[in-house]
Amino acid sequence: MCLTERFEQAADAIRSAEAMIVTAGAGMGVDSGLPDFRGDQGFWNAYPMYQRLGINFVNAANPANFEGDPAFGWGFYGHRTNLYRETVPHRGFQMLQDWADRFNHDSFVVTSNVDGQFQKAGYREDQILEVHGSIHHLQCLSPCGNHIWNNSEEIPVDFDSMRAQHVPQCCHCQRPARPNILMFGDYSWLAHRTHGQEMRLDSFLSQHRHHKIVVIEMGAGTTIPTIRHMSETIGKRFAARVIRINPREAHISGGHISLPCGALVGLEGIVEILQ
Repeated sequence: MCLTERFEQAADAIRSAEAMIVTAGAGMGVDSGLPDFRGDQGFWNAYPMYQRLGINFVNAANPANFEGDPAFGWGFYGHRTNLYRETVPHRGFQMLQDWADRFNHDSFVVTSNVDGQFQKAGYREDQILEVHGSIHHLQCLSPCGNHIWNNSEEIPVDFDSMRAQHVPQCCHCQRPARPNILMFGDYSWLAHRTHGQEMRLDSFLSQHRHHKIVVIEMGAGTTIPTIRHMSETIGKRFAARVIRINPREAHISGGHISLPCGALVGLEGIVEILQ
């Protein structure tokens, strides 16, 4: 089946749906200019100084860095905070909102991205589940309590040494703070903000249990398959049609739709049919 025919299938699934769930992995941000951390080489292309230090993504995204050397831990996350604040979401974010409005779809977003790009694109906070947390929220490193607060810190970073020139502090105990993000080997992540989002997703799914749901998945790979599993679980439990958009790992079975292309290319292809 050619790609145009797949776009037509996807467009039909969106037209006939009564509710829409957007699921997104790291590939969703690539079209906005955000780096692709696929594999060690992909990570090192974005952060060549870590290659010189022999540090990969798993090593950099680790809470142990904050405990041993908070300025080094914040070098990675401070740079990412600044990058995400500067990034403009690509037009695909607006396309999805336009479809929800045009076809009167109640909608919800599930993302493994911590970048806050959906909120920046105008999506309501109460219609988003960030399964790995958000870089735009902070918590105590210890933690000294259950406090989560907005990240309004300015964090300049020396890109050569990847050390932050300012280390955010807990607003309660004044010890170092960390992003409210689930990292590798994490044992101190405060998950109650994300659990609240999960409860809202459960309510959304319960409300639409007997409705026709379409799931539009973008940029979710198999290395950390959280989003792919979420899409497939919703597809199975709620008889939803899943549209998987992925340039390298688009395969999906069970009568779902596979679009082997990038997120923005896939959304633009569907738009052409819907127009």
